[in-house]
This record gives sequence, structure tokens and C-alpha cells, in this order.
Amino acid sequence: MNTATLMPRQSTGFTLVEVVVALSILSLVMLVTVTGLRTLANTQTALERMTDRIDEVRTVSAFVRDTMESAVVGGGPGELSLGGSGSEKKGYFALFPDALAWRSTILIGESFGGSYLLRVAREDDLLVLRWQQADARGEPGDWAAADARTLVRDLEEFEVSWRDSYNGEWRQDWVPGDEALWVKLQIRASDRYWPELIMQVPQ
Repeated sequence: MNTATLMPRQSTGFTLVEVVVALSILSLVMLVTVTGLRTLANTQTALERMTDRIDEVRTVSAFVRDTMESAVVGGGPGELSLGGSGSEKKGYFALFPDALAWRSTILIGESFGGSYLLRVAREDDLLVLRWQQADARGEPGDWAAADARTLVRDLEEFEVSWRDSYNGEWRQDWVPGDEALWVKLQIRASDRYWPELIMQVPQ
């Protein structure tokens, strides 16, 4: 008799315990993978949001600073003009707790631009730039009818203050004739404060 035929045949399949253990391990691996991918996606979204915010802060701050630096003092106290004498281009400067207006040179589009009166002001939950040409007296017309572009959305706070010396106190009670040497803009949008934008008014 062949003794090999008397040996019990070994099972080649998996037991129920092995299947359960394998499925448990596979489930844990899938859970860790999905969690990692979700975390990676959230991190990428947060980074993109932060990058967009930094770009927004940099762009708006640079624009306001550049247009302010392009203005020069005109012939009268608190008046600004661009190039030449005050008689050639009458200056304009106005400051309010939630708005700042001045005369500067801007480029609109690729080839159109010039000397305009600019105003950056809070309008509801927006920070809006408006621009228009001055009238014969160098004064602005109706700002509500002027061309506009939104600079910041979801605006929560916008405060404008000024001081007349390097070490002076920041104030908001500006009246025509006051000589503002420094201007500070404080912006809060989307539950975050922007870095304070402090600019020297050209003299």
C-alpha cells in the first residue's frame, strides 16, 4: 500500500480568522490613506488661501503706497499736485475716518491714464477705489457716480488716521488746511487684520 495516499491532504485556502485579519488590516490602510489625502487637500487649500491673501495685501498696499508717493505738495496747505507748479495742477487731499482721497497719476488699461482724483473708502463690506477727473476748481464731483474697482472683499474694519509729525499722536479729526505728514490705514477683512499701512505724505 502506498503510504502517500494515507497522508491527509493539506488545505490550500485561508481560514476565516485569516480573512478577517486581512480585511481589518486593509481597512486600516485605506483609512490612513484617505485621512492623509484629506489632510493634504486641506493643507493645500489653506496654503492657496494664505497665498491669495498675501498677494491681495501686497497688491493693494503697493498700489496705495505708489499712488501716494507719486503725489507732491501743491501751493496750499494740505493740497497735493502732480508735477509742475500748483497753478498748473491744483492739488487735492482729503481724509476721513473711513476714506482717503488725493490726486495722483494712474494708468487705466494699457495706454489710457493720467492725473485723477482717487478715493479709497469703505462701502458696506467692500474697500473700493474710485477715480475721477477734477472740476475746474480742482474739486471732485459725486464720488458715487465715479468709476470704481473693488480692492478688498469681506471688509470688517477700515480706519484712516493721520499725524502731523513723526512722534505725533494718531488722529482722525482731519479738516481742510491740516498738514498730514503721515497717514495710517488699518484694515480687517475675513476675520484677519492686515499689517498697518503707514505712508508719508510727500512734502
